[in-house]
Amino acid sequence: MKYLVTGAAGFIGFHTTKKLIARGDTVVGLDNLNDYYQVSLKHDRLAQLKNLPGFAFEQIELADRPAMKALFERHQFDVVIHLAAQAGVRYSLTNPQAYIDSNLVGFCEILEGCRHSGVKHLAYASSSSVYGGNTKMPFSIHDNVDHPVSLYAATKKANELMAHTYSHLFRLPTTGLRFFTVYGPWGRPDMAMWIFTKAILEGRPIDVFNEGKMRRDFTFIDDIVEGVVRVADNIPVPNTSWQSDHPDPATSSAPYRVYNIGNNRPEDLMEMIGILESCLGKKAEKRLLPMQPGDVPATYADVDDLVQDVGFKPATPLATGIQRFVDWYRSYHKIPA
Repeated sequence: MKYLVTGAAGFIGFHTTKKLIARGDTVVGLDNLNDYYQVSLKHDRLAQLKNLPGFAFEQIELADRPAMKALFERHQFDVVIHLAAQAGVRYSLTNPQAYIDSNLVGFCEILEGCRHSGVKHLAYASSSSVYGGNTKMPFSIHDNVDHPVSLYAATKKANELMAHTYSHLFRLPTTGLRFFTVYGPWGRPDMAMWIFTKAILEGRPIDVFNEGKMRRDFTFIDDIVEGVVRVADNIPVPNTSWQSDHPDPATSSAPYRVYNIGNNRPEDLMEMIGILESCLGKKAEKRLLPMQPGDVPATYADVDDLVQDVGFKPATPLATGIQRFVDWYRSYHKIPA
């Protein structure tokens, strides 16, 4: 199979590409290598991928219509795994235009490329942030998600709506993947696991929002990637029992699906920090702060549909995943244990 993986120099895209190549697929990786976080980390990920047989790299902006059109004309992709996006809830408060360009305009170019080149399946990254103001736990794909609390979340919800339109009008099979708090080796420097680790090792205080009264469904990268690849292999078909007078948000009369990929186990933020302190062998100085705008106090994934449809449930214990991240972090930055 020939795949397009967008965001291939990113955290999830890097690991997904490695898994596809390892099983014998060919991958064209796309990334714009922007400087939202340190570009050197993206280049280091790419350096590993470029040594793999069956991998080719394209540096393209998603919103560059002529370049995207030419990409789909040059290649005949079987499946597109779209993981590129302008990430981050907090950054969206101050740089909204970046999210419109990448997450909306860019996603339209992906949909158009898939539509006109006969792609068999588009699997794309959504986010647990789409649950926004919802408080019913666990978060279910069958619940309404019309109350985002950040522009980032709104763009991800918009992606699901745009995908459904293409599934309905053009019968393009699409699957949205709502990721829950992903962490692990080669992770993103703007996420809590990396920020806390760096600060603790450097003897600086860590900012703990909502005074630590936060719960997150931390999901290890290997589990995310296993879910992504299994879902990409599982091309959606119309749900013949879908009812227009009682519409199910997770399915459709079109070839459309959304899934949660989460550990199905919300963890207290303070518990996560305690495990991290243990793995690092060093206590954190905590600076307790109020809740940040656009944030939510808890996330918790219902993964029953993922289990039912692709036979997979994330299960890496938090302590195991954090230890693996810390080991990688020390190795990458050449910090002795």
